Amino acid sequence: MEGMAPHFDHPGEQAAPDPIRLLEIRDAPLSIDEVFRAVGDDATGGTTLFVGTVRNHDGGADVDSLGYSCHPTAEAEMRRVADRVIEKYPVRALAAVHRVGDLAVGDLAVIVAVSCPHRGEAFEACRMLIDDLKHEVPIWKHQTFSNGTEEWVGAC
Repeated sequence: MEGMAPHFDHPGEQAAPDPIRLLEIRDAPLSIDEVFRAVGDDATGGTTLFVGTVRNHDGGADVDSLGYSCHPTAEAEMRRVADRVIEKYPVRALAAVHRVGDLAVGDLAVIVAVSCPHRGEAFEACRMLIDDLKHEVPIWKHQTFSNGTEEWVGAC
């Protein structure tokens, strides 16, 4: 009914503020600790993090260098993806950060994290978040290979 307070099954449960705690594209190094702290919530039973790193190969070729760039609408698109995840799963807290600029092999390129009441929901929501982010957010990767060839990879 309109105007009624939400019902919670456990006395410790309460409506969370905006579950999107951190959503950013940045040219500075990423921190797993920062993202993990951002999704901390005492009402959650499961927190899932995905960390994407720069690997030293792609498609059978050695990667020499890599850079990420994005469209000015990328953060707004990240928000749209995050909102969809929150609509589908009981997300208490969500964070996503993606790096742009020149990165070295081993650098953190993207970190996403989701906290939900239970682990299964957290895994599913985190999977949806990273998959949709990679397919829909206009972020492009420029790779240079040891054989001198180059390749652009990006959102569809």
